[in-house]
Amino acid sequence: MSSSILSFFVTANPPKRLDKALSRDAPVSASLSRSRLRKLIEQGVVRLDGSVATHIDASVSEGQLVEIMIPEIKDIDNFPENIPLNIVYEDDYLIVVNKPVGMVVHPAPGSPNKTLVNALLHHCGDTLSGVGGSKRPGIVHRIDKDTSGLLVSAKSDFAHQFLARQFENHSVERSYQALCFGVPDASDPRLRGVKGVSFEAGNILKVTTNLARHRTNRQKQAVLFGAGRHAITRVRVLENYGSFSSLALIECRLETGRTHQIRVHLAHVGHGLVGDPLYGGRRKIPSKSFSEDIVQEIISFPRQALHAASLGFVHPKSKETLRFEAPLPDDMGDLIKKLS
Repeated sequence: MSSSILSFFVTANPPKRLDKALSRDAPVSASLSRSRLRKLIEQGVVRLDGSVATHIDASVSEGQLVEIMIPEIKDIDNFPENIPLNIVYEDDYLIVVNKPVGMVVHPAPGSPNKTLVNALLHHCGDTLSGVGGSKRPGIVHRIDKDTSGLLVSAKSDFAHQFLARQFENHSVERSYQALCFGVPDASDPRLRGVKGVSFEAGNILKVTTNLARHRTNRQKQAVLFGAGRHAITRVRVLENYGSFSSLALIECRLETGRTHQIRVHLAHVGHGLVGDPLYGGRRKIPSKSFSEDIVQEIISFPRQALHAASLGFVHPKSKETLRFEAPLPDDMGDLIKKLS
């Protein structure tokens, strides 16, 4: 397998750790993320003044010559599939798609093909310049199989790093629309007693908890307060439906992006999503709220009624702020028309 040699010098006041110093001083054109540099160090292909450096925490000094033997970008095992995509935006650096309900993002043992990755490999083809050393799309965030909406994927390591940093520092704008049971409202005394709940100006419900994998059901996430990962969701009511305010169309904005965050947070505050099979999104509706036909449609809705409606971020090359919107999918849109 052919490879190339990247050479550069450590500049003044380098960070103490080798991986951090290389991340700072490696040419931007090389598109080497810190995680990729760590792997290259561990593979023994990084030299400092001619000596192999194999520890990411090795010390470095100003003026040292760095030589990195970068292996040829290789194809990954996943195979391209000609699957139609709803492309919202595309250029040489990234692609934004409106993912349909039922499509898995990454191949997995239970879903080895017909995923978004397989579709992107076919669509993007030779425009993928390598993410993490492989010709693959750089997925920087995910949405569940049965959640629809906007996703951005990078075409290069450079774009992947740039986008990933925005997700890490929570500067990406993400909003979701969902149908939930009940209407979250600051006047509800029950909500005031739920741990992790507060309200902001404009009747914005704020849910602040930690999330971690459920102890007994490994498919679920659980709300915690002494362990797990920090998670914040803000919820605004857009419309409410039914004579007893039985359902609401809500907008959810994520400050963090944890697995199942919206679904588990709404269930925690007693406003589970319509159709959610994992977090109990099916419950009794007051008989006089809707006609029997509509009640049956609500309780038989086949998936969590959740849609990634908007996405905004800074472009890695132009530094322009881009913002995209995707309309509600037909199943949610049809149900809302009937509720109205």
